[in-house]
Amino acid sequence: MRNDLELAAKDYIILAQSLAGEFAQTAMERETQGVTPKQERDSLRQSNLLKLIIPQEYGGIGANWITTFKIIREFAKVDSSLAHVFSCHQIGVVIPHIFGTIEHKQYYYSETVNHNWFWCNDLNPRDKRAVITAQENHFLLNGSKSFCSGCVDSDILPLSAIDQTTGELIILVIPSRRQGVKINTDWHNMGQRQTDSGSIDFDNVIVYPQEIIGARYNQNSIFATIRCCITQLNLANIYLGLAEGAFASAKNYTQNRKKPWLTSEVECVTKDPVILHHYGNMWVDLQGAKALVDQAIELLQAAWEKEHNLTPTQRGECMIAVNTAKIAATKVGLDITNRIFQVMGPSATSQKYSFDRYWRPTVDYRLREIGKWALNDEFPQTGTY
Repeated sequence: MRNDLELAAKDYIILAQSLAGEFAQTAMERETQGVTPKQERDSLRQSNLLKLIIPQEYGGIGANWITTFKIIREFAKVDSSLAHVFSCHQIGVVIPHIFGTIEHKQYYYSETVNHNWFWCNDLNPRDKRAVITAQENHFLLNGSKSFCSGCVDSDILPLSAIDQTTGELIILVIPSRRQGVKINTDWHNMGQRQTDSGSIDFDNVIVYPQEIIGARYNQNSIFATIRCCITQLNLANIYLGLAEGAFASAKNYTQNRKKPWLTSEVECVTKDPVILHHYGNMWVDLQGAKALVDQAIELLQAAWEKEHNLTPTQRGECMIAVNTAKIAATKVGLDITNRIFQVMGPSATSQKYSFDRYWRPTVDYRLREIGKWALNDEFPQTGTY
């Protein structure tokens, strides 16, 4: 049985690599243009990969997080926006599993399979402008949310809102096209122009009781805090994929476009000792980051399998590994996306190559969390972010 599952995982990774090859053909042009990657999203719908993380008992593929993150990384190598959108679906569809009841988990897993729903991400607990108010037999949702990744062209919208009466953070799941939901196309950020991570406005949106998944801080289970481990490790895999993609692009450029430096005294650029030195350093750094990310994935998968038997220590160890992996992936990504221009030269900065799409921001505050552990043996707090 184990061999069958491993074979299936390899098959889906091969499928993802094939899709990534298709996405790569238009990635630079689409990144420049922005807007929703509708055709590519439909390809993901048709691929069956929207059922990837859903357990087999509900009609899903039943892949684990190890396979899921490998596939996300494959997409990130060629198109980080699509990797981001696809990953938001995977970490969105498990929200009822993490925060809800058994009935919530069964319903949303099964209905996602039946309708091939494309999920997105609008939890963003730091943005507290969305407010939910109780009525006689339903609730009303009003306000706005930011950083709503993948919401354009999505089917299901998971989000967080503040209970007007209690002030609690509430998790709810509604259809993306419900009356009163206005998804704005106001996102144009460099390297992420097709993630549709803009804002949403809510105007007296009806929310039914069964769509309330949970009050975030009212759950005593440690498993209910695992989502931030998943989201941060997801970003680590995207950043690592970006770094690997930048390295591959630079390698291709160097081998096929770049001429030797005038004073290098070599007949071809691939024998230039300075160029070789840079590529050697980049390769070693990539392998280190990859090892840390893969280690964190193993710990996350083990934590996920424990579900509500997860202990605070196990969760803390998982979060430390995740934070370490994310920092390493971000550092190597930033280093490589800068260093590739040293091996490619000024001509590579031309907009037609769109190499700036590999850039991502820093993670200084994650380093502080690691510092607390390294110096004081203090685990990260089990918060929402």
